[in-house]
Amino acid sequence: MSSSKKNPGWAGNTGEYELTEADIRGEAFVGKRPLEGGHPSASATYPYMLATKDPEAPLFEGPYLERFEKILTRYPKKRAALLPTLSLAQEIRGYVSPETMDEVASLLELSSAYVRGVTTFYTMYNKQPVGKYLIQVCTNISCNLCGAEDVLKAFLKETGTALGEISLDGNFSVIEAECLAGCGFPTCVQINSKYFENVESQDVGELLRTLVAELSMDSVKEKGEE
Repeated sequence: MSSSKKNPGWAGNTGEYELTEADIRGEAFVGKRPLEGGHPSASATYPYMLATKDPEAPLFEGPYLERFEKILTRYPKKRAALLPTLSLAQEIRGYVSPETMDEVASLLELSSAYVRGVTTFYTMYNKQPVGKYLIQVCTNISCNLCGAEDVLKAFLKETGTALGEISLDGNFSVIEAECLAGCGFPTCVQINSKYFENVESQDVGELLRTLVAELSMDSVKEKGEE
């Protein structure tokens, strides 16, 4: 997919160390993060965009209720817990609907109008359903100068979608991002909670195939656990 002289689409050194993507991301070290949030100090910092999501899931039950309660302990007032609570809701349902905003407002003893104002202000909250993988392509100046438009077009072509649509297989949604703070490694792409750097248009097909393979492996694991 990429030459040895450049980062192969994910953050980290390659050089003479020949580190794998898993080595760079520290996946073996971090392990699987518990749904209940682990230590309360980390409960509000979890990734909020997962491939597995259920728009009809309740807020909050089981381990998610435990994490929500841990989040509340990190702030002097419930109002201050709004952003991580919205993130938790999005992690579960995949997006934050008006109904979800109302539920969050009730839980935090806030007005629905206030929660809707905050939710619609931030682009990190999806206001409509998205695919299992939400692909955000940075098209700001650094990335734009280095081929971001071509990368965006390649993602749209490969997924058979227009901006914001869900692909027919339900796997992908592609949107533009104003800036992903990876200006030194254009083009920067965020897929769910992972960053991919130095992405070029010719990398897109292989990257998508890798994601589909991950979904297949996850499906096999889930069936094995049942």
